[in-house]
Amino acid sequence: MSERISTLNSLNSSISLMQRLQSSIDLTGRQIASGRRILTPADDPISSARAIELRESLSRTEQFGRNASVATSRLSQEETALSATNDILQRIRVLALQANNATLGNEARQQIGVEVRAQLNQLINLANQKDGNGAYMFAGTRENVQPVVQTGGSFTYNGDDGRRLIQIGEGRTVADGDPGSEIFFRIRSGNGTFDASAASANTGTGVVGGGSVVDPSQYDRDDYTVTFTAADTYEVRDSSAALVSTGSFAPGDTIAFRGIQFTLTGEPDIGDSFDVAPSSFRDVFSMVSNLADAIETEVFDGASQAMLNNGINRELQGLDQAIGSVLSARTQVGTRLSIIEDQENTNSANAITFQETLARIEDLDYAEALSRLSQQTTILEAAQKSFVRTQGLSLFNFI
Repeated sequence: MSERISTLNSLNSSISLMQRLQSSIDLTGRQIASGRRILTPADDPISSARAIELRESLSRTEQFGRNASVATSRLSQEETALSATNDILQRIRVLALQANNATLGNEARQQIGVEVRAQLNQLINLANQKDGNGAYMFAGTRENVQPVVQTGGSFTYNGDDGRRLIQIGEGRTVADGDPGSEIFFRIRSGNGTFDASAASANTGTGVVGGGSVVDPSQYDRDDYTVTFTAADTYEVRDSSAALVSTGSFAPGDTIAFRGIQFTLTGEPDIGDSFDVAPSSFRDVFSMVSNLADAIETEVFDGASQAMLNNGINRELQGLDQAIGSVLSARTQVGTRLSIIEDQENTNSANAITFQETLARIEDLDYAEALSRLSQQTTILEAAQKSFVRTQGLSLFNFI
C-alpha cells in the first residue's frame, strides 16, 4: 500500500513540475513576443504600480506640453497686437508734435486730425481683436464679449479684469493674456503723478509745460489752483481755498510748491488759472479722441493758439503714459513666453526620464529572456525524459 502511495506522489510531483516549467516557458514566450517584461500586474505588482504612476506622470507632462503650445500661440498673438498698438501710438505722437507747431495752418491741422481719427479706429480694432479660436483677446475672461465699445465720444470697457491661467508644469501656471482694462483703460493722466492743465476760460497765452515731483515727502496729492492776480504775479490755493504760496512770474518760469513743479510759457492774463490735480485713470481712446479735437481747434489769435497747445500738450503726456503701459504689457508677455520656453525644456527632460524609467521597468531584456527560455526548455525536456524513464521502471526489470 505504501509503495502505491509513494509512486502516486512521485507521479503527481513530476507532473506538477512539468506544468510549472511549461507555464514558465509560455510566460517567457509571450514576453519575447510582446517585448515587455510585465504582461499583467500579477507578474510584478510593485513594478506594475510604479509603471502606472510613471504613465500618469507622462500623460500629465504631455498635457502640460499641449497647454504650453496653446499659451504660446495666444501670447504670441497678443505680442503682435501690442506691437501694432505701439506703432499706432507712436505715429499719433508724431502727428501731435507736427500739429503743435505754431507755424502750421488750420487746414493742415485739419488733415492731421483726420489721420489721427483714422489711427483711433485702428486702435479700437486692435483692442477688439480676436484670437485664432474667435475669442476676444483683451476681454479678460469674458472672451465672447466685445471689450471696447464707442458711444459718441465716450468709450466703455465691457470685459473684466480676469486672466485665464493655464497649467504648464507641476505647480506652475501662466496667464495666456491680459485684460484690456489694464492696458487701455488704466492710463495715468499727466506725468503719471499729477496732471497740470489750463482752465478753458483763460484768455491769455499761457501754456503749461512738463512737470515733475522734486520732493515726494512734501507732495500731498491735493488739488491746487494757480491763479494769476496780475500779469507777473500768481497765487496757489489748495482744495479748501487756503493760500499755499505766491510768486512772481516771467514767461518760461518754473512754478513750484508742495514738492512739485511745472513750467509755464507765454503770458497769462489777469484771472487766468491752471489746475493741478493728482493723476487719474483715463482710457487711451478718449485721449486720442480729445487729441483730435484739440488738433482741429481753429487758431485765430494768441489765446486760441495757447488753447491748442495746452490741449495737445496734455494729451501728449497721456500718450506717453499709454506707450509706457503697452511697453509694460509687452514686457510681461515676453517674460511669460520665456517662462513657457523654460518649462517646455523641463517638461521634455521629464518626459525622457519618465520614458526611460518606464522602459527599464517594463521592457524586456531579450538576451536574458532568450537565455532563460533555452534553460527552461532544456530543464523541461530533461524532466520529460526522466518522467518517461521513471514510468517504465518495475521490480520485474530486476528479476
